[in-house]
This record gives sequence, structure tokens and C-alpha cells, in this order.
Amino acid sequence: MKLKITLDQKTYEVDVEVAESEAPSMAPRGYAVEPASVRLTASPAPAVALPTGGEEKVCRSPVSGTVVRVLAQPGQTLQVGDVLVVLEAMKMETNITAPVSGKVAKVNVAPGEAVQSGQIVMEFE
Repeated sequence: MKLKITLDQKTYEVDVEVAESEAPSMAPRGYAVEPASVRLTASPAPAVALPTGGEEKVCRSPVSGTVVRVLAQPGQTLQVGDVLVVLEAMKMETNITAPVSGKVAKVNVAPGEAVQSGQIVMEFE
């Protein structure tokens, strides 16, 4: 049986074979599925260097989604709670707010771009 599996935005086509047969399972919608031994391996995500100052100098996306608007620009001074980016996830908008007061050093996203949960969207001085 061939399956398509997506890991870290990369799609892999894998062959799955039955390692041992046991009692029939209760598969949904008429599919016959037997227990199988499957091993998936994926290489770890590349390390991302944090800017000088560490984690407190970055803002990460709390969810995966699509950037709708970027409201902060490099050089702009912000206060805690100011809206930086608006994401759309599951047909709902999510505001990403400034976790610290300071000045924006770098914007890492643009409208229309897909972001992952935990991705750095903005860096601060």
C-alpha cells in the first residue's frame, strides 16, 4: 500500500506493507486495514540562529496560518501588547502582539506568506 505523508511541508510517498496479521480491525467506511509495523524517519529541522539577546528579542507565531497584515515596520518603537502581525488560521484572525517593549529590528514575514507555529515573525533591537 502506498501512502503520502507530509512532514515539515515536504511530502513523501512511502510503501507500507503488513508485518504481521492479527484480528481484523474496525476500519471506517469499508476500508480494510490490518495491523502493520511502520517506521518513519525525518531529519531534524535546521537550527535557526537567534539574534543577539536570545529569545526575549524575538516574537514567534503562536499558531500556523497565513499572514493577512504586517502592522509593524523596522525601526518602529513598540509597547508590550501592540499588534505586530495579523494571521488567518482556520478562518479566524489571530493578532500577534509585541511580547516586549522596544524597537523593531527585522520583519521576517510578508502578507500572503504561510507561517508555522513557533516561527520567528519579528526581531527586536
